[in-house]
Amino acid sequence: MGDALAQGTHTTTVYGIEQRFHVAGHGPVCVVHPGGPGLNWDYLRMPELEQHLRLVYVEPIGTGGSGRLADPHGYHVSTYVNVLDAVVSTLSADQVFLLGHGHGGLVAQRYGLDHPDRVAGLVLYATSPVTGEQFQQSLLAGLAAFPTRHPRRREQAAAAVRAFEQALTATDDEGFSRGVRAAWPAAVADYWAHEHRYAPVRAGTRGWVVPWRARRSAPFDVQRELGRLDTPTLVLAGAHDPFFGPRWAALLHEAVRDSGLLVFAESGNLPHLEQPAAFTGAVADFVHLVGTQ
Repeated sequence: MGDALAQGTHTTTVYGIEQRFHVAGHGPVCVVHPGGPGLNWDYLRMPELEQHLRLVYVEPIGTGGSGRLADPHGYHVSTYVNVLDAVVSTLSADQVFLLGHGHGGLVAQRYGLDHPDRVAGLVLYATSPVTGEQFQQSLLAGLAAFPTRHPRRREQAAAAVRAFEQALTATDDEGFSRGVRAAWPAAVADYWAHEHRYAPVRAGTRGWVVPWRARRSAPFDVQRELGRLDTPTLVLAGAHDPFFGPRWAALLHEAVRDSGLLVFAESGNLPHLEQPAAFTGAVADFVHLVGTQ
């Protein structure tokens, strides 16, 4: 293992700017790409999984301590793929596992298609093979249904939905961050039943509006391409996820021949926080199974 796989924070340079990544844990190497785009990476920190894998958390360009693109419209999936490849190249590993959440799952799919020789296995977590008009309508419908699942918290749930809608039109980092934090309860199956666990993650959530606003600059649709993907793949989704729910996970599972599908019955968009033991077991077992093939 090279120095880039030592525990701690590391950097590489791509597009002439600094790209940060953070290494924690022990075991097979798994690169983790967070969602958003434009969210801080550490909401996806998985301490339980670090007991089984050496996790390399990408801090995407445009966020946190990583650099910014000169072109604010340049935050395409293809850009993130190129940056991810620079990180993977820095690790000096023949192959890595790759876990992508939400928008990070789009990046993971594209990376797996473009660089199949570099990926030992894919974990596509709360994501979709398409993000067109039907996807957007499904997302809005899922959010609209959120208050009905919490009749005793209807006003608070409705406020979370309104906050998400406001975040969509934020014009600065602070406004976007406030909107995401206010909308946070909609991301999980039952925020109020577990507020003591979720509140610290919610309070630490930050967002950067430039990558977020660039997300619609190019359509994403790899559903037909996924048929040629022969990388072992695990598709994960939360049953109550209003953003990337089971419908989109099923499309991924159907499109990727060598894939398994697991839906977490008691989770929304963040099963690694909502059902951490089940999530950790599923990913660790998948990596172990691939390693023995």
